[in-house]
Amino acid sequence: MLFNSLDFALFFLVVFAAYAALPHRGQNRLLLVASYFFYGCWDWRFLALIALSTSVDYAVSHGIAASDDSRRRRRLLVVSMVINLGILGFFKYFDFFVESAEALAQIIGLSPPHLRLGLILPVGISFYTFQSMSYTLDVYRGQLKPARNFWDYALFVSLFTQLVAGPIERAAHLLGQITRPRTLSWSGLQIGAWLFFWGLFKKVVIGDNVAVLADQVFSGTLDWTAGSVMLGVYAFAIQIYCDFSAYSDMARGLGRILGFDIMVNFRNPYFALGPSDFWRRWHISLSSWLRDYLYIPLGGNRLGSRRTYLNLMLTMGLGGLWHGAAWTFVFWGLFHGAWLALQRLLCGKRSKPLSGWGKIWRMVATFHGVCLGWLLFRAETMHDVVGMLAAIIHKPVWFPGAAAWLFQLAVLCLPLIGIQLLQKQTGDMLAPLRLSVVPRALLYTGLGVMLLVFANTGSRAFIYFQF
Repeated sequence: MLFNSLDFALFFLVVFAAYAALPHRGQNRLLLVASYFFYGCWDWRFLALIALSTSVDYAVSHGIAASDDSRRRRRLLVVSMVINLGILGFFKYFDFFVESAEALAQIIGLSPPHLRLGLILPVGISFYTFQSMSYTLDVYRGQLKPARNFWDYALFVSLFTQLVAGPIERAAHLLGQITRPRTLSWSGLQIGAWLFFWGLFKKVVIGDNVAVLADQVFSGTLDWTAGSVMLGVYAFAIQIYCDFSAYSDMARGLGRILGFDIMVNFRNPYFALGPSDFWRRWHISLSSWLRDYLYIPLGGNRLGSRRTYLNLMLTMGLGGLWHGAAWTFVFWGLFHGAWLALQRLLCGKRSKPLSGWGKIWRMVATFHGVCLGWLLFRAETMHDVVGMLAAIIHKPVWFPGAAAWLFQLAVLCLPLIGIQLLQKQTGDMLAPLRLSVVPRALLYTGLGVMLLVFANTGSRAFIYFQF
């Protein structure tokens, strides 16, 4: 069930009607059943995996909390990590590593047997695995007490509003909201409805429409020239932001309607003034997870410059691999790791104050650096990356229809730019709700008309479902 489908709308209306009539404990049980039903609609066979991950981490967390033996605590943590990462690695990376090993063997003249299994990737497995692991790690560190009620913890792992594509919530933030009674309010309904509507608009009006151009370019349907490749990369930059941030906004909106406060996952990332600022704004739940559970445990920036650069490369390289089983994702992560290391090398810990034009120049430069990374992220193979970069350098021409695409991109993105400028100026991600009655009515009407006229009705899945 896609958030932007009629099936989901009917599902949520039924759940909400029953939810509003139940007491706290009944609400939690309803949401747990609804979440497992929601996940089972993708593929019921994978319900066993999320149930296994939930059961292991619940049991391990209580074993860790009950023991004063540091070695036993560490062994229990290892059990959790091995099971969670083992499941993730088997389903997501087995074929990738086998394929890479086969390619290496062929290079040195061997003929290895065909061992690839053609496994189906369970939807959302990377998200709920990291969410469950963070809980166990926090209990092990003494930063969190284990959940008292198994069913509450099961709901924390599986809550359908953000199960499939995040944000990756921390137990310290979400689990407490599950264990405490929640109240339904008019303000929560207003905020939730706006977040869901704005996410729906970004998805079906902007993201799904610009995806047509990005797909044509990256599939090679359009001949690669400097003009087509650059427009294709810009289109994908718009698509992936509008698609992924749309899911996060819709997840937050659904949560608000039900009385939950789901974390903000994006803060206008294309206004970033450098790579580190970009990662403070983009997929915040993952970047903070990688910082807290990988970069800092590796030593962070405490062990000298060389070790800091190595830690950045390892963290971002593994972050790239988290996104998918392909070398393009690994190199995308390494690209960002090298960029972060270069920024640290050139700028150090302190950055000089920037003038207005300086900020604009830095913002434009950062955006294009991010776009270079998106080329790596979206390309099917590294061979395609080389071919597209060569086209930018050696074929400096446009392509038929370029002007029409530029006009369409500009029209579709105008509402996005306007609302983000308002958010930036006010420092409030809910700034559209603070407008007075007339401007707010005009905004809603304009977005509603665009939704009716330009909505892509193809029910395209969210990009991050594949991760």
